[in-house]
Amino acid sequence: MKFKINIFLKKGVLDPEGKAIENALLNNGYNKVNDVRVGKTISLNIKSDIKSDALEQVTLMCKEMLVNNVIEDFEIVPSEEDK
Repeated sequence: MKFKINIFLKKGVLDPEGKAIENALLNNGYNKVNDVRVGKTISLNIKSDIKSDALEQVTLMCKEMLVNNVIEDFEIVPSEEDK
């Protein structure tokens, strides 16, 4: 089963990269842009035929290793290929 993990900074955590992108867009005439935030996506495949077990394993990976829980949040999205 394939999953995508979207990781993003928690609300209230400063995002200097997002701010730099926002400023560049505004400076290039995209005047309706605001509150740009930058995150990352991890794609992975779990060898399991039971979706709930695979999702539980991915969630545990996020909480223990992939996400800095102090400053980041995450969402897990099953791949379109498995739907």
